[in-house]
Amino acid sequence: MDVVPFRIWPPVALGLPLAVGVAVTGVWGDPVTLPAAAGPLGWLLLLGFACWNGWSLWLFRQHRTGLLPGQPTTGLVERGPFALSRNPLYLGLVVLYVAIALLAPSVWALCLLPVGVVALEWGAIRPEERYLRARLGSAYDDYAGRVRRWL
Repeated sequence: MDVVPFRIWPPVALGLPLAVGVAVTGVWGDPVTLPAAAGPLGWLLLLGFACWNGWSLWLFRQHRTGLLPGQPTTGLVERGPFALSRNPLYLGLVVLYVAIALLAPSVWALCLLPVGVVALEWGAIRPEERYLRARLGSAYDDYAGRVRRWL
């Protein structure tokens, strides 16, 4: 097996609930109004996403391993964001989701975030963990024992 057999491609797992939430807000409105701080917080989260995921992708490139879903993994990256989370890119996508929901603004999108996280966990993270265990063996098991899945 050269690549992760995703059940759901990660951007779809989060993008679909986000799009549904924003669409529901557009059609029916939100049950409550987000505070004025939602916009600036959204921009701050967007900047955080760009830095965090940029750093993570840079480390992948430095280690010459697959950058994107569908590319083979050739080794473990254990520095930087990967020392804090086994899934920093997925964590970054969750932050991006919240940023977009705040900037939209869409309370419904925020309410659907758990659906996206469950879809991401089931559709991408679990299959990826099985792939990494099969591909990297005890090195991945040791890493998984030291570093939490999320934070």
